[in-house]
Amino acid sequence: MTPARAVTAPAIATARLDLLPLRAGHAEEMAAVLSDPALHTYIGGSPDTPRALRSRYERLTAGSPDPAVSWLNWVIRLRDEACLTGTVQATLAPSGRGTLAEVAWVVGTPWQGRGIAGEAARGLVEWLGGTPVRTVVAHIHPAHRASAAVATAAGLTPTDDWHEGERRWHRSLGG
Repeated sequence: MTPARAVTAPAIATARLDLLPLRAGHAEEMAAVLSDPALHTYIGGSPDTPRALRSRYERLTAGSPDPAVSWLNWVIRLRDEACLTGTVQATLAPSGRGTLAEVAWVVGTPWQGRGIAGEAARGLVEWLGGTPVRTVVAHIHPAHRASAAVATAAGLTPTDDWHEGERRWHRSLGG
């Protein structure tokens, strides 16, 4: 199996969105996008300052310290409005059944309810289908109905497995 490290994040286009590989330079705009404390209801924590977010993005773009693991991160750009609206990410790692991708997403409050997260997640999962990934998983708080809807839109289904209070969602990819 090809090590997950060999996978890098390309730009991905969907009907309305550009998923752009994360750069530290996105931190200023993304700090404003992610500034609503309500975004942390299910994941905990609080919004990062632009400086803290830049530091975090620098760590993420430097890559995983484990050479078998790839950290792939994108910002979501709404093409018609020429603005960033959120992020999607995939952590790729070897598993007993081929490469596993753990995915997550967040869309800023002003852009929620417009199908952006679902479209971005679908675009990400479609792209993962052309990589060595065989399994896609997400962990979703049981009360987070919007995130469950995004997972459903991306073709994931809930399982009976739980991790740190969140339900594991799953999709097998054919590739």
